[in-house]
This record gives sequence, structure tokens and C-alpha cells, in this order.
Amino acid sequence: MSIDRLASAAPARRAFNGPAMGARWSAVYYAAGGLDEAALARRLQDAVDAVEREMSPWRSDSDVERLNRAPVGAWTSLPENLFRVIEAALEIGEISGGAFDVGVGDLVAAWGLGAGSRSPDPGAIAALSDRAVFRSPKRLQLDPRSLSARRLAPHRVDLSAIAKGFGVDELARVMKESGVASFLVGIDGEMRAAGLKSDGRPWAVGHERPDREARSLMGVLELRDCAVATSGNYRHLVTVAGRTVSHTIDPHRAAPLDNDLASVTVIAPTAMAADAWATALMVLGRVRGAALARALGLRAVFVTNDGEVAASEGFERAA
Repeated sequence: MSIDRLASAAPARRAFNGPAMGARWSAVYYAAGGLDEAALARRLQDAVDAVEREMSPWRSDSDVERLNRAPVGAWTSLPENLFRVIEAALEIGEISGGAFDVGVGDLVAAWGLGAGSRSPDPGAIAALSDRAVFRSPKRLQLDPRSLSARRLAPHRVDLSAIAKGFGVDELARVMKESGVASFLVGIDGEMRAAGLKSDGRPWAVGHERPDREARSLMGVLELRDCAVATSGNYRHLVTVAGRTVSHTIDPHRAAPLDNDLASVTVIAPTAMAADAWATALMVLGRVRGAALARALGLRAVFVTNDGEVAASEGFERAA
């Protein structure tokens, strides 16, 4: 973990970062003197470590993998945070008509898109594509009283499209509980902001152009007391039979996403919601995704594969 002290005047600008979920977490904030920075850095790292212990598909000892190993039909007790994340995922899945689905872990693995960096397995892909379980809406049951869950079908739960956002929210929780009112925290592009910078301006976050060849910005998002996340088809790609495909699984096709969108960016009150809804709208495509965003009042911007940009009402962007 590194601590970067960028200024000495009060309120001073500080920046921390550390490892998180195969990427890096970051925290930039303004605070007057008296804050125990070393203790804050430890609490931030502890928060993301806890999320990884509970929700990581890369750790065989994580709580979500314990759920995946349990026999079909057997109840498994879960930590409260993991239970709440799965609960939110199932709700978003229902509202999106199944576009967001955390039960596609086997497909993720078969296509070589998940933990372990394996090559795609054509046999497993063919078998899973025909499995009726992916067409069943009721594959996971929750018991709020006991904070337990059970799988009703032989599928693997993968929280990659929502856990990172929750991790950002946990960073924000630590900042607020530590008395920091002005901050920007993030993990690998999912960001959450609170308050204003010392100059009275919102926090600025770059809106990346969906380009597989180079990194560049389309514009700048100004955030205050909200979060932002992007889902796209231009990073974390895999090649199958000479064809490059997206890392996002389309649950309806039981295959990697293949539609007219290059990216979707969502602004929401929490990073968990922004993270999940960016994926859901990406899967739905431009027409259905934009229609659902309007119906739900979601702030979203859609970028098509041919470069066309369309923003929902209320999406704020500064060039």
C-alpha cells in the first residue's frame, strides 16, 4: 500500500491506494489536520479485503465459493454484506428481465472469461448453451431471517458485475465514518464521490472512449454525492475460433454479448447500483436499454459500436 501526500496546507489533499480484486483501489480526499492517516489507510484496505474474502470468484475460500460448493437445495449461511449484495443482484435481475444475472458463473468459466485465465472450452460451451437452467428465472432462493441462500439449480454464482461496485461503497463508508466529508474513491474505474473539492468544484472523472486500440477521453463527468460505473465491450476480451468476443455474458443467449453497444456508463447514488445497472443496460442494447433507463429514471449514456452517443435525461457531462 502506498500513501501519497500531495499537499501540506489545510485542508490538505491526500491520496491513498492499494490492491483490490485483481486491480487497485484509490482514495483522494481533503481533510484538515488531526486525522490519523495511517489508521485510515489500514481501514480502507481492510474494507476491500473483507469484500474480496466474501465475494471473490478468484478465492476458493471466499464465502460465495462456499455457496457454490454447497449441494443444490442446501441452505448456506452468508455474511450480511454478501447476502445484501446477492439480494440487490436478484432485484436488479428481475427488474431488467434477466439481463443482469449472477448465475452465469459456469458460462463465464467455459468461455475463459473468469478466474484462472483458462482458454475457452468448446465442449463446455456447447453443453452449457443447451442447459435449460439458464432459462429458468428461479435458480437462487434467499432467507432474510437467517441470512441464508440456496441454489435451486446447478449453476455457479459470480458477483463480478456488482461486487466491485459494492467494494467502492465500502471505501466510501469508511471515509464517512472517519469524518471525511469530501472524497473520491474507486476501484478500477468504478468511482464514488462525496462533497466538493477545496476549490468548491465537483470531483472530475474521465469518461473513457470505448476504443480497443488506445485509451482516450470522450469527456469529463462531474460528480458530487453520487457514483459512476461503465460496462463495455472493449476491455478484457477473449478470442474464440479466431473471433474476439466481449467479457460480458448475455444470459438470454448463454454466450458473450454481441449487440450494437460499445459501452454504457451509469451515474447512481451508489457504486453497487451503477456497476450492476451499467452491465444490465449494456446487455439490453441501445433501444431496450435506453427505454428501461427512461422508465426507471436512470442517468446513463450509451455509446454504440459506430461511435454514436446518446444520453438519458439528467445525465450530466462536461467537456
